[in-house]
Amino acid sequence: VQLQASGGGLVQSGGSLRLTCAVSGGTFMFFDMGWFRQAPGKEREFVAAISKWSGSYTNYVDSVKGRFTISRDDAKNTVYLHMNSLKPDDTAIYYCAKARLAADAAPKSDLEYDTWGQGTQVTVSS
Repeated sequence: VQLQASGGGLVQSGGSLRLTCAVSGGTFMFFDMGWFRQAPGKEREFVAAISKWSGSYTNYVDSVKGRFTISRDDAKNTVYLHMNSLKPDDTAIYYCAKARLAADAAPKSDLEYDTWGQGTQVTVSS
């Protein structure tokens, strides 16, 4: 399984971006998927996750609730992170990841993920 993240960029505070993670190999509909981020000098942080199949279950870190939305398109083997009302604190490298098959639905812990994309930079200017 390979993950390819894209869609990052430079945006002003209050702006929006949509991150895309294209997944190849395996059977995408069986994968819970997540987004994490890592800011300079900080540890990697969970951002959002979505359950397998239709993605009926989602999890978010409190700091992005109401601003970010995770979604998936099983026909395109793709997971998205829609980011609105961006803040400078959202600046980070964003990574998509595939959860272990035995993980709980939409897990928050990075220990539950076994495959990671290369990351895409998001920079929010004030």
